[in-house]
Amino acid sequence: MSPAHRPVRRSLPWLLAALSMIGPFSIDAVFPAFPLVGARFGVDATALQQLVSVYLATYAVMSLFHGAISDAVGRKPVVVAGLLVYAVASVGAAVSSSFAMLLTCRALQGMSAGAGLVVGRAVIRDSLEGPAAQRLMSQVMMIFGVAPVIAPMVGALLLPLGGWHGIFWLLAVFALLLALALQQFLDETHPPARRTQFAPRPLLAGYLSFGRDGVFWPLLVSSSVNFAGLFLYIASAPHIVRGLLQLSAQGFPWLFVPVVSGLIGGAWLSGWMAGRHSAKSTVSLGYAVMLLACAAHLLLALALPAPRLPWSMLPLILHGIGVQLAFPTLTLLLLDRFPHHRGGISSVQAFASLLLCSFVAGVMSPLLSASMLQLALGASALTLLGVLAWWWYHRITRYPLEPPLADVDTAAGIQAGIAEPR
Repeated sequence: MSPAHRPVRRSLPWLLAALSMIGPFSIDAVFPAFPLVGARFGVDATALQQLVSVYLATYAVMSLFHGAISDAVGRKPVVVAGLLVYAVASVGAAVSSSFAMLLTCRALQGMSAGAGLVVGRAVIRDSLEGPAAQRLMSQVMMIFGVAPVIAPMVGALLLPLGGWHGIFWLLAVFALLLALALQQFLDETHPPARRTQFAPRPLLAGYLSFGRDGVFWPLLVSSSVNFAGLFLYIASAPHIVRGLLQLSAQGFPWLFVPVVSGLIGGAWLSGWMAGRHSAKSTVSLGYAVMLLACAAHLLLALALPAPRLPWSMLPLILHGIGVQLAFPTLTLLLLDRFPHHRGGISSVQAFASLLLCSFVAGVMSPLLSASMLQLALGASALTLLGVLAWWWYHRITRYPLEPPLADVDTAAGIQAGIAEPR
C-alpha cells in the first residue's frame, strides 16, 4: 500500500496541529513577559524585539535542511529529534543568567522548532492527495489557529506564578510530552524505497532544479508573502497593545482573538471549498478578502488616529480569513511541483516565509509600529506583493505547462488532482 493511500490515523490532525503550535507559542507566549525580561537584563524595546527576530532567523536557516534530512532518513526521526533539542533549548532559556544566553537559547529553539512545521507539511502530502490533502491541511490549520490567542494569555497567567522563566519551562514540558506522543502515534509516511541521499551536492542540485522551474517562483513568493501582512500586526503586538491601546498584559486577547477567529474561519472555509472549487478560485478569493482587510485597516487608521476598541482590531478577522483561504492550497500546489522532493520543497518554502517574517519582526515592526496607519501601509504593501505573485502564476499557467523534468512521470496526475476539483 502506497503512502498516499495508507489509512490516516484520527490522531494525525491533532498531532500535526500540536507540532504547528510550537512556533506561535515560542513567539507569542513571551510577549507579555517583555517588560520583565527588559528589566531583568537592562535592555530596551529594540533589543527585546530580537527575541523574535533571532528565533525566526535561525528557524529559517535550519528549515532549509529539515525537509531534505527527512527525505533521506524519514519524517518521524527528524520531528522527534527536533522536539527533544527544542526542549533542551527551552530549559536553557528558563535558566538564562544573561541576555546573551537567552538570545542563544532562542536561536537554538528556532533551529529545532522548524522540524515540526516543515516535515508536518510533507507528512500531509505523503498521506493524502488532492482535495483530501487540502481538507487535512485546513483541519490542521483550524486546530493550530487557537495557538496565537492561547499563547499570550498563558504567558500572562504564568507571570505571577513563575515570571518569565515559567513560560520557557512550560515550552520545555510541552515539547517533551509531544515528542513522546509522536514517537507512539505518528506513522512513518516516507518509506525507505522513496528516500533520497542527504549530501551537499545532491542537496544543492535539488535546490537548483527547483529554481529552474518557472512555476516554482510565483508560488514560492505568493505562499511566503501570504502570511507576512498579518504577521506584521502579530509581531507588533507588544507595541499595539501596550503602547497604542494603553492596555496591560491581560489586553493581548483584544488583538489575538480577532486574528484567531479569522484564521479558524478561513481554515474551515478552505476545507469546505476543497473539491468544490478550483485551486485558483480558492486562492484568488483569499487574496480578495486580504485586500478588503487592508482597505479596512487603512480607512480605520485614517478615521481613528488614536486606535479605538474594538473597531481598530476588527479588520484582523478578515485578514485571517483571507490568509487561511489561500495558504493550504498554495502550499499543496508548491509541494506538488516536485512530488519526490516534498521535504526539500517544504524546506525552501519555510525558509523563504520565515526569512521574510524575521525581516518583518526585526525591521518593519520596529519602524512601523508607532501608528496604526504605518502598520496598515506596511501590511498593504506585503499583501500587494503576494497578489502580484499570484497574478504571475495565473499568467504563466494560462496554458498547460510541463511538470519539472525530474518528476514528469508522476507529477501530471497529482498536479491535476489539486489544481481542479474532482
